[in-house]
Amino acid sequence: MVIGGITPEAFAFGLFTILTLGGALGVALNRNLVRGAVWLIVSLFGMAGLFVLLSAPFLAAVQVLVYIGAIGILITFAVMLTRSMTNLRERFTNQWWMSAIVAGLFFLFLLLGVVAPVWGSLSPDQAPAIVGTTEQLGVSFVDGNQFVLPFEVVSLLLTAAIIGAIVIARHQEEEE
Repeated sequence: MVIGGITPEAFAFGLFTILTLGGALGVALNRNLVRGAVWLIVSLFGMAGLFVLLSAPFLAAVQVLVYIGAIGILITFAVMLTRSMTNLRERFTNQWWMSAIVAGLFFLFLLLGVVAPVWGSLSPDQAPAIVGTTEQLGVSFVDGNQFVLPFEVVSLLLTAAIIGAIVIARHQEEEE
């Protein structure tokens, strides 16, 4: 059913995109760690909705159970148990404008580099009819000709981010 030129799938995509990007901006702009953790959970929920729209219910379930249910709650408890970090008076960082510029540039990059070529070349009649299975997704992550390199690059970036977070936390702890 199409209402006003918008299909229910397009409406759901817009809603989950707003949740994902809004939650990510909330994480980046909030100085209060508890609120940042809640915004992270909102963003992860939006990603789970996008997985559902991509016909990947297993990934959506993993997103909800592992990332929202375990990691999100773990981060929330860890932040709440460190009371000295939750008593910050300022709500936003002093560099919020820099993160807004980077987020805007990244959005433009995604819009021009990923979304526009895909949506510009596909009409509704040319949409792919075959939906991949979980097994095909797993094979694509370990096959040398598909997504193994981006998968490894993301794992290295996450490792670097964790090490950076530890260094920053130790530096702040030494200052107090």
